[in-house]
Amino acid sequence: MAYDKSIEQRIDVLITPWPDMEKKKMFGGVCYLLCGNICFGIWQTYLIVRTDRDTALAQLRHEHVRPFDVTGKPMKGWLMVAADGWPTDLALLEWLSMGRSFALTLPEKN
Repeated sequence: MAYDKSIEQRIDVLITPWPDMEKKKMFGGVCYLLCGNICFGIWQTYLIVRTDRDTALAQLRHEHVRPFDVTGKPMKGWLMVAADGWPTDLALLEWLSMGRSFALTLPEKN
């Protein structure tokens, strides 16, 4: 199943003011990178958010959030958020900001 391009359109509009964001096709979907580090992306109909392990564990208590696991081995610090978890642009922006904030803590990749 291809990723939902309507999510991509929503994200593109919301992150327009953010400098240095790059978009790259990965995982059968699309990921957004900052200084070479993945912040968030789209896999099928899910928003994928990268964050630190403690934040990820705390976010798993939300109904529409689960670990990012498309291979049978969950990735620590990565979340899959169903569309019901970001019904508004403000809610989506909060998730995107979480991923961007985490990426800003990582060393730049060349």
